[in-house]
Amino acid sequence: MNSETMLQKGPILMRLLMFTVMMSSMSALMFNVVLPQISKEFHLTLAQVSWLSSAYTLIYAFGTVTYGKLADRFQLKSLLTFGLALFAAGSLMGLVSQTFWFALLGRCLQSAGAAAIPAIALIIPVRYFAPEKRGSALSMTAVGIALGSALAPVISAIVVSFANWRWLFLPSLLILLLLPLYRKYLEHEVKQAPRKFDWLGGSFLAASIALLLLGVTNRAWWYLVVGLATLLLFIVRIRTVEEPFFQPQLFRNKKYTIAITLAFLISGIGVSLYFLTPILFSQVYHLGSNWIGFAMVPAAAASALLGRKGGKLADRKGNSYLLSVASISLITCFILLSIFTGISPLWISFFLIFGNVGQSFLQIAMSNSISRSLPKDQVGVGMGLFSMVSFIAQGIAAGVYGIVAAQSSSVHWNPLNADPNSYLFSNFYLILAAMHVGILLFYHMQFRTKNAGVAIEH
Repeated sequence: MNSETMLQKGPILMRLLMFTVMMSSMSALMFNVVLPQISKEFHLTLAQVSWLSSAYTLIYAFGTVTYGKLADRFQLKSLLTFGLALFAAGSLMGLVSQTFWFALLGRCLQSAGAAAIPAIALIIPVRYFAPEKRGSALSMTAVGIALGSALAPVISAIVVSFANWRWLFLPSLLILLLLPLYRKYLEHEVKQAPRKFDWLGGSFLAASIALLLLGVTNRAWWYLVVGLATLLLFIVRIRTVEEPFFQPQLFRNKKYTIAITLAFLISGIGVSLYFLTPILFSQVYHLGSNWIGFAMVPAAAASALLGRKGGKLADRKGNSYLLSVASISLITCFILLSIFTGISPLWISFFLIFGNVGQSFLQIAMSNSISRSLPKDQVGVGMGLFSMVSFIAQGIAAGVYGIVAAQSSSVHWNPLNADPNSYLFSNFYLILAAMHVGILLFYHMQFRTKNAGVAIEH
């Protein structure tokens, strides 16, 4: 491949990816608002229709690492063509569905196709940008996610005000318009002859992800036990077969292992901004679904507007600097929420800006850090695994937050909070702030002392 040509095509591809990620993010979030409506139409429980979101997350989590692994062996344009075509097919099925199960199948196909997007969105910056420009490239993906998060509740509210919820599948079909452009600008890559794909190892991994997420979200211990047993089978499998799903030596890379562990914690904490906060607005402020969506728009919009700034900071001053700025922003958000939960929801909406911008910056810093810790032949599976771990963390954390939000608390750990109705949320936000302090200190101890983390820092 001509490296100069690739560097020229990189910015065009990232603009295409920003729009693609935005549409994918919208698709993942839009249906959360209409689950009660779907429940009434098909006479199903809320738990049953929630599979429209749960199945999407489960398939998405496993799919990202699968596409990442395949990207080390197949053309990116081929994988993206397959993924976007599958995504569009699922969208079309959902649009014409007359039964819940047909709509659910459409969502599953959507997810199986959409899983190509986060994996390839992390690989293109690594392959098409020099390391010193990679932060700015990765920030465009963060902007796309933020735009999708901001637009999802608004578009969902508008669509269901004038049309049936099935029309929420329609915007996803627009992604097909980008396919000719991807095929034009993605370079032809010289690949090694395809090796045997470890379907059994992949099946063990998929089963363990599904069972662990189901165990947490449904509070079913036997799911967790079987999930851990399946995970052990997967570990044994990759250590004993000649061509495993991914090579065990990936985890002998200390910098990668530490960074991906931190990414798991960061993603788990970050999902509180999107999962726990709507529950706060509902339980403490008694806001309706539409008002909750609008209350969260300013933070998502700020994240979209400032996302590029985060990438430029990473390129100019390094990942450690960006991570510090992001962590301080998140700590500020959680402390303010812990103190002032119970006051006007307008203030809560303002505090969320610090959190969303900080989380966006953190994702850029960690993506950049992890990409620099990987050798070229492991970039695809390494970045896919990073994306998968992030989705697993979000799924597990959402289950934990749901369990916590169902409790009550008469004890409060923050003496500055004076609203008895919000003690539970105040305590939890204080814990999240403390966790981010610990993450920041640990990161600097690992990657700023002696020569540790040179690949990550520079």
